[in-house]
Amino acid sequence: MTRYLTPTDYGIVAIFNVLLAVMVVFVGLSMHGAINVNYFKFKKEELREYIGNVFFILFTNFVLIFIIVFFLKTYISNIIKFPVKWIPIVIVIALCQSIFTINLRLWQVEQKSLPYGLFQISGTILNVAISLIFVVVLAWGWQGRLLGVVITSIVFGFLSIFVIHKSRYIKISFNKKYIKDALFFGIPLIPHALGGWMIGGIDRILINSMVGVAATGIYTVGYQVGMIIGLLASSFNLAWSPFLFEKLKENNYSTKIRIVKFTYLYDIGIIILALGLSFIAPYFLKIFISENFYSAYKYVFWIALGHAFNGMYFMVVNYIFYVKKTYILAWVTFFSAGINVVLNYFFIKANGAIGAAQATTITFFICFVLTWILSARVYKMPWLFWMGNKK
Repeated sequence: MTRYLTPTDYGIVAIFNVLLAVMVVFVGLSMHGAINVNYFKFKKEELREYIGNVFFILFTNFVLIFIIVFFLKTYISNIIKFPVKWIPIVIVIALCQSIFTINLRLWQVEQKSLPYGLFQISGTILNVAISLIFVVVLAWGWQGRLLGVVITSIVFGFLSIFVIHKSRYIKISFNKKYIKDALFFGIPLIPHALGGWMIGGIDRILINSMVGVAATGIYTVGYQVGMIIGLLASSFNLAWSPFLFEKLKENNYSTKIRIVKFTYLYDIGIIILALGLSFIAPYFLKIFISENFYSAYKYVFWIALGHAFNGMYFMVVNYIFYVKKTYILAWVTFFSAGINVVLNYFFIKANGAIGAAQATTITFFICFVLTWILSARVYKMPWLFWMGNKK
């Protein structure tokens, strides 16, 4: 894409992705997480009814947010410097991606890695293929890239509904208890997810305003390369969390020690991977991107290291999800997000766009440490097992 899009075009695409991420927070309400946790606690028939009520929440929420955003679209456009006509479309895509995620999470907890992988890779192939046709062949610029995302999201949103229905995972039956449970899980996560968005997305908004759209485009390329570590971490977590929840049900001390030991080895490994990626990044970028974006390599070290800390965060936050005390995450995430906004502003002002990458790394580290402390309080694990401490 960097060979056919200018840094300014790439900057617009980056802002679209940031806006989509925040809309997914409000439309999706982390409903996939509620299903993930309850999968091991409900019988199949109860789970079907629960998922049916989750879909009721999703579609109701979608309608309300679409109406609100439609009337505020001009105001939003002026703030983030993004084309106004595309803003309502983002809400539709947020709904489709939320449904897509629910389908993937059901395969995840069933440990069906093959359909999970095929479905996600197929979506990526379709997205890239459509984008290449629109951007390279038809020369539609950034609009072509966004259309690739829009069409793919809608297609796979409908496919996800079809798959979930065919798997007999939906039973339409209004149940106040299940709606209350899902909302009790999801609503407290809005500040948490919104804080996560601020940590992962406010950098591009501020670069866009303080440095320029072209700088946002170059920064985003470096961010995407550094985010390879984040992709590895989140992919591993998708497989790890169902396994962890299943083992925690056993409440076996020796099993917990093995989990803790593995967590420490994982932390060391992901830091090494981040350092390795930052070393090869300059050579990697010269092969794959246009020379207009070569300077993106300088962001990779900070972003890769930041996502390594975020991967370490994944390994400790699951305990909070397991005990369903998601409301406490809001305090950590919002505190970290507030620090991130302040750090981004002053670091960008002092160091330019590289300051955003530095601020992101520091914030991810703070979020990891605070979450680890909280998770140790709400669910006891033998983090200090070598001292003979069974807590």
